[in-house]
Amino acid sequence: MSTLQGHEMSRSAKINELVDGLVKEVQKLGESLNAIRPPQADQESRAAGLIEKTNQLRGRPLFYNFIGSGIGHGPYVELEDGSVKLDLINGIGIHILGHSHPEIIRASLKGALSDVVMQGHLEPNTEYTKLSSKLVELASKNSRMKHAWITTCGTMANENALKICRQKKTPARMIITFKDAFAGRSTMMAEVTDNPAFKQGLPEYHEVLRIPFCNKFDDSMCRQSCGKEKTLAVLKEHVAKHEGNVSCFVFEPMLGEGGYRAACREFFLPLLAFCKEKKIPVWADEIQTFTRTGQFFAYETYGFGDYVDICTIAKTAQNGATLYTEEMNPQPGLIAGTFAGSTAALSAGLAVLEELENGNYMGPNGKVNQIHKGFVSMLNRLNETTCKGLLRDAGGLGLMVAVTALDGSQAKPQQLLKSLFKNGLLCFGCGRNPWRIRFLLPAVLTQADIEVAGQIIEKSIQECS
Repeated sequence: MSTLQGHEMSRSAKINELVDGLVKEVQKLGESLNAIRPPQADQESRAAGLIEKTNQLRGRPLFYNFIGSGIGHGPYVELEDGSVKLDLINGIGIHILGHSHPEIIRASLKGALSDVVMQGHLEPNTEYTKLSSKLVELASKNSRMKHAWITTCGTMANENALKICRQKKTPARMIITFKDAFAGRSTMMAEVTDNPAFKQGLPEYHEVLRIPFCNKFDDSMCRQSCGKEKTLAVLKEHVAKHEGNVSCFVFEPMLGEGGYRAACREFFLPLLAFCKEKKIPVWADEIQTFTRTGQFFAYETYGFGDYVDICTIAKTAQNGATLYTEEMNPQPGLIAGTFAGSTAALSAGLAVLEELENGNYMGPNGKVNQIHKGFVSMLNRLNETTCKGLLRDAGGLGLMVAVTALDGSQAKPQQLLKSLFKNGLLCFGCGRNPWRIRFLLPAVLTQADIEVAGQIIEKSIQECS
């Protein structure tokens, strides 16, 4: 049998030796980046110039004065001003394995050697097939989903999901989702998103129907068995009013931008069962929860995968993807696009999933759940001792953790974020009433790293209280 040159390149001992050598050199350079470091005097002025130029080019300032130097070590990242910070937001969920992970660098380098920078749906290479296959393999273990359509980001994955749902339920237009939902930054996904600040000046299409999410901050819902009766009643009212005109029920298994609020399985089941009864497609938006809940999918953590017809993922996969059942397979031409993703990103995405699958991250006793327990325990300990009452309601799912800090208004926690950054820790905000501090914890976090985080949080809380 003849040998393909592409296969020769993939197997080449010389190329693999060179790639391994590059990975080792990067690891050596990053070894010293294992603790918080303040900005370096000889780098600050130059970095300030870079930040100013970036702000001018964007037309608005960066939220943080953050420009990375291009290297890190696990949860630590080096900035252009010479500082080293503990990164507990990961670019809002992209870098689940932290910075400069050797397997991700190796996969990215091998992807970068490919003949094409970007792969598309017309002319894919093997990286496209391998990532698609892995996603379907993982998704089909505890659901009926059999197909994957790769795209560039979570917003595009959601756009494709909505088009599929509307095609299957044509001419139905209405979308049912939760209050405080977030779906992405395109015009349509901004409509699905329930935050006026994210769609100032955009038109309203009046195609979204909202139902209340389980909210322990709302006493009226807590008294009703986590609010499932109230939510189910509202869902039934919407469907009765718009009978035959509902294209889908889309939901985040745990609200992301809406405050990192999680519900119990019993809250979801009546809603999903009713949608099935009414033949309304169930779409799980797992853009942020994918790989973070102790299982690959939150629907596995909750145990309701059989109800899910379509699921969207992104972030940790380094690409977006829409997963769907045979029944939801769209007609040719509905979902397409020139770009599927860069070859390096497709290669790296597969490496991320394989590392998470084989590295003891998942399951009840896996690293994800151990990190969750350790981090939430640290926040609760601070709330009960040196930061008494100023770090309330710590919780979430797996590597997604949030806490209500200070008075829960937007102004004070925003001040806290800047103090945390100054002191060496990166995180972000979410939610409204209360406004919460959120952490997207890297799966490589150790207990020692958690203790460092606790010291910075304690210091920053005391500075802002």
